[in-house]
Amino acid sequence: MNILLISLLGCLVVAWPSASAQKVKWCVKTQNELKKCEHLASKSPDLECHLRSSVTECIKSIEKGDADAVTADGEHVYLGGLHPYKLRPIIAEKSKEECCYAVAVVKKDTNFNINELRGKTSCHSCYQSSVGWNIPIGRLIAEKKITWDGPDDMSLEKAVSQFFSSSCIPGISKATYPNLCQSCQGDCICPSFLPCLIAFQCLKNGKGQVAFVCHDAIPVSERQDYQLLCINGSRKSVEEYKDCHLGKKPARAIIGRMDADSQHIYKVLKQIPHSDLFSSKTFGGEDLIFSDSASGLVELPKTTDSFLYLKEDYYKSMRALKDGNPAVPGLGRKINWCVISHQEQQKCDKLTSCMPLMECTRQSSVEECIDKVKRREADFFAADGGQVYIAQKCGLVPAMVEQYDQKYCSSGGEATESTEAYFVVAVVRKDSGVTWNKLQGRKSCHTGLNRNAGWKVPDAAICGNKTGCTLYNYFSEGCAPGADPASNMCKLCKGSGKAVGDEGKCKASSEEMYYGYDGAFRCLAEKAGEVAFIKHSIVGDYTDGKGPDWAKDLKSGDFELICPGSPDQTFKHSEFAQCNLAKVPAHAVVTREDVSSDVVSRLKEAQGSCPDLFKSVGGRNLLFSDSTKCLQEIAKPQELLTKEYIAMIERTYTTGQGEPDLLKACTLDNCIVD
Repeated sequence: MNILLISLLGCLVVAWPSASAQKVKWCVKTQNELKKCEHLASKSPDLECHLRSSVTECIKSIEKGDADAVTADGEHVYLGGLHPYKLRPIIAEKSKEECCYAVAVVKKDTNFNINELRGKTSCHSCYQSSVGWNIPIGRLIAEKKITWDGPDDMSLEKAVSQFFSSSCIPGISKATYPNLCQSCQGDCICPSFLPCLIAFQCLKNGKGQVAFVCHDAIPVSERQDYQLLCINGSRKSVEEYKDCHLGKKPARAIIGRMDADSQHIYKVLKQIPHSDLFSSKTFGGEDLIFSDSASGLVELPKTTDSFLYLKEDYYKSMRALKDGNPAVPGLGRKINWCVISHQEQQKCDKLTSCMPLMECTRQSSVEECIDKVKRREADFFAADGGQVYIAQKCGLVPAMVEQYDQKYCSSGGEATESTEAYFVVAVVRKDSGVTWNKLQGRKSCHTGLNRNAGWKVPDAAICGNKTGCTLYNYFSEGCAPGADPASNMCKLCKGSGKAVGDEGKCKASSEEMYYGYDGAFRCLAEKAGEVAFIKHSIVGDYTDGKGPDWAKDLKSGDFELICPGSPDQTFKHSEFAQCNLAKVPAHAVVTREDVSSDVVSRLKEAQGSCPDLFKSVGGRNLLFSDSTKCLQEIAKPQELLTKEYIAMIERTYTTGQGEPDLLKACTLDNCIVD
């Protein structure tokens, strides 16, 4: 019996390999790549090779789960991100060489701009290459320089043949589109050696009036004789290619499923020497699996997908190549308001009765709204200063700010530096004995994790550049809605008031009673915490009979301010100008630059037609802060966040848990040079 049991256990051990032995199934496209892959697998036993006929077949195989990863160029990163595949770039190549910028080059003595290309003659590096075809043709379609409504209208090649009078596009069908090969010398075949240089020679020899090449194809000694056509209609010198190009060729990236364990895949690859990863000659080819010119690999932020990796201009170019550029609604179209909770959705839906050209879309966080607006799947949302900082890094702009003083609303003017800010204060109960010097180890109340007044400002004021200091270890316990429920920063949270099974506890929404400005003040007033980090106006707004039922007996004189400038003193709540942690920007409406004027005009109209715009029913601070008296257009959007405030935000990233993942993805340079 024992022998039988031992035999069965032995079989089980063989049948169930450990999780640590999980293989990374790598997809390759040629026999030469398979040879190299098998060599790499001999260096890293967790690598397994799977042969398919093309990158597209690899993408399909990964989507089905038959493979895990493949290395792809920008065009296939775009394809892999589409439905139904939904793959994402997880690791990118680092390059020893400078990024390639796709440019439109013309002779200096010509006088046309990019808006006048119709009927001109053109030179291209190669048909369906990134620099010679995909980027320039896609961008010209996306920017409506070339009119093409998509494949149902006509083929893309036909649209291009009707746009240029003649061209040299090596690799295209000479029999089908003779004028697209008319400017070529000899056969219309894509050269295997220096195609960009040959395209430049086509321009130099007068066979074409514009050449679409990589910026470094123009010899240094001849650059003074040529100029670049910029997408805005201007011209610049060849040396100014970073400010005048049609798109930047992204580095090749490894793509996998959305749930791919990128850390494991990266770890498997790190086991292999660079000399093996980035060398192909031994296996009978060039750039097999990885580019021979690559110097290393870098793991990408987890929120990175094809859109965030490729960047908007390149992504639009690829989409235009596939779908054309059909007409989109202009003036009078609906604008989409991004909201972040069920209660905000309810309020937004009600506002559509007085804002008929508005619709609502719900996401789970402001960060998701940033992403949606960037992708043009929503148009605007409201955010605090810290979130505005991330949004601006992601290419969005603040358009309007909340105004908390009625006297500035009556003027009807734009917001100025003096009106578009508030003070962050640290409030304690009078006679509690709590001063700034006696703050460490106390119990704290915060508006929310990573919120402006409740977290970022006190983190900067308390921890500054101190190594190892966080608000988690500075305070004994607290309530910071949005924190890890198991952490000390959720211990004081109250939840929604349910006796058992309270899912609202420590949630970063109005389901948590201690969420937001008034919630943090309530946390202090109910003696759960000993200090609250809030906006300067909250004490006055919620005491002396002006607050809701829970605050009806509170007296403003029962609360005081503490601050690092006077570490052993306390101040009256009205003395916030003398005792505060920082002056920070008011909450702002964030949008894209191209729809900013539309959003501003709709919200200005709403202030006259929607009496409940700044009221919250069934929650608090829904869509806007309840203390908002009006919205004002921002005079100088790029100056909303001061240098001092930005420095504070960036300092919290270095001392805290690092940059948010979305910020990393938005600021990632997709051509990573070592």
